[in-house]
Amino acid sequence: MRKLLLLTTVVLVGLVFIARLFYLQVYSSSGYDIFEDNAIKKEYNYPKRGYVYDRNGQLLVANQPSYDVMVIPREVAPMDSATIQEFCKLLKITEEEYDKKLRRATNYSPRLSSPFVQQLSKNDYAVLQEKMRKFEGFYIQKRSLRSYQTTIGANVLGDIGEVNRKIIADQPYYRLGDLIGKQGVEKTYEQTLRGVKGIKFIQKDRFNKNIGPYKDGIFDTLPKPGKDITLTIDAELQAYGELLMKHKRGGIIALDPSSGEILAMVSGPSYNPNLLVGRDRSRNFSKLYTDTIAKPLFDRGLQAQYPPGSPFKVINALIGLQEGVVNTNERFTCRMGYYYGSRRLTGCHHHRSPVAMNDGIAQSCNAYFVNVYRRIIDKYEDPGKGMNTWANHAKSFGLGNYLNNDLSVGSKGRIPDGDYYDRAYGDNRWGSTYIVSNAIGQGEVEATPIQLANMAAAIGNRGYYYTPHIIKNIEGETIDPKYTTPKYTTIDKQYFEPVVQGMFDVYNKGTAATLRVPGIDICGKTGTAENFVRIDSLKTQLTDHSIFVAFAPKENPKIAIAVFVENGYWGSRFAGRMASLMIEKYIKGHITRTDLERWILTHSLENEYAKPYSGEPFKINGETTLQVIDNYAIENSNQSNLKQ
Repeated sequence: MRKLLLLTTVVLVGLVFIARLFYLQVYSSSGYDIFEDNAIKKEYNYPKRGYVYDRNGQLLVANQPSYDVMVIPREVAPMDSATIQEFCKLLKITEEEYDKKLRRATNYSPRLSSPFVQQLSKNDYAVLQEKMRKFEGFYIQKRSLRSYQTTIGANVLGDIGEVNRKIIADQPYYRLGDLIGKQGVEKTYEQTLRGVKGIKFIQKDRFNKNIGPYKDGIFDTLPKPGKDITLTIDAELQAYGELLMKHKRGGIIALDPSSGEILAMVSGPSYNPNLLVGRDRSRNFSKLYTDTIAKPLFDRGLQAQYPPGSPFKVINALIGLQEGVVNTNERFTCRMGYYYGSRRLTGCHHHRSPVAMNDGIAQSCNAYFVNVYRRIIDKYEDPGKGMNTWANHAKSFGLGNYLNNDLSVGSKGRIPDGDYYDRAYGDNRWGSTYIVSNAIGQGEVEATPIQLANMAAAIGNRGYYYTPHIIKNIEGETIDPKYTTPKYTTIDKQYFEPVVQGMFDVYNKGTAATLRVPGIDICGKTGTAENFVRIDSLKTQLTDHSIFVAFAPKENPKIAIAVFVENGYWGSRFAGRMASLMIEKYIKGHITRTDLERWILTHSLENEYAKPYSGEPFKINGETTLQVIDNYAIENSNQSNLKQ
């Protein structure tokens, strides 16, 4: 009986082992990882990356062949000094670089391939290919690099670069040496553009020689090419915007209000996207990255948070109407500013007084909008509730938060609420007189140019907007419905008409009267924002920023735009001219206001940007920097004179 039990146990254990081995070898690959098998060579076939077109079908980004020298460290045969020198000469590297690269590859993995020298030219590849048999452990892998068919839109298009270890750890699809979208649409639509790599598994013998496809190639896969995409950008308008922004710093965002499509997305200064292609990419990127003064890699249209200045007044007008604290006919007196008792809280430029809403917008009267703003806050039993109500209205225009768009970078801006000031001053220890700068787009309010353009689009649409986006079409796909679904503001439609008329009168009789474009009814708003920096620990006022928002035509607008020019003096000087030119370029296709164009193209602000480093004093409204600082300290801790 014991013998029978022992025999039965042995047979059962044997059957279990046989069944398990049969399952692992025939039905399951979980016990065997082909990628870990040293006897199997893996050759990757990289797909064609998708092309990028503008809204009119103009090709912006294509591909060009590139050749990488790959290495498998454990297969590198010993080479004498002469052979190493020859190899280094062919690769155009030094022997020290050869040793460094080989150590790097070994540290990554002795048995897996990794890039040794990337992005050889066609000529270098042709010469090297004939002699590769002499260098065991090295082989050439073909792939594609980007070929930019344009010199514009670097911030829009972005670039591709090598993955790092963190990306590889987070996304196992990538291997050392693979390329990935780093900025712009290359980053946002990486998975769409990249396609899927193909792979071949090649069996080796015990002498490390290739003996053919592993298992007749049943595990091999073909590459899937990336999909082409069409952007909403108008390449001609983008190029014109970059031309206007030359020798200036700032951002231009142009939208189609009827769809939210981004027509132009200019950041100045910019750079040629071709600088970030090829073997010089790393060196060129370092130069751009370390330019901490001009910051060409910083997308000012999406990331820069500025005080919105006077364009923000139209938001306060709309909120005032919605909250019922003002009507379009009520007038307020302006005595070159707003006074609280005998103290002037804000300055203002000279214009007729008193003014109602239309002239308040057209003439950009600070006193008018401080009165309206204070009424909004003071309508409620405590300022915190009034502030929250005001903030919720403002945020409904896409201000103070991310727009949830398909752009690779962005900033929230800032719309302060009651909690913000409770933290700053203490609970119930502040009132509307503390924060009047918000009435005129200064103080704690901040916005990005794309938020201001979206704000203009919402006003042009009389109360709604579409999420700004850069994608128009993906080959074989439909775009996300969130880009085709309107978002409504908290302001009732009837309150928009008087504000739109006020913005129209900015061009007819107001602060932009000299910027009219024949044949186009433009609604706009000039703005000037104070500009402070710290120089040697001293808060110093620099030349004001120039701001302009607009949409056109007045009815059924085709374009909404925001222009922000750093140190541009006042709204109509730089930003207003540029906005009018961009609108005419898009709607008419050509420029008739050649006087505006000539002025912009012949005026630079580089001297203004050099002043903080040269020590040259600023002049603001006829006063030197030190005089303005003294007046600023005397008159108000939040706001000094503004030139609108």
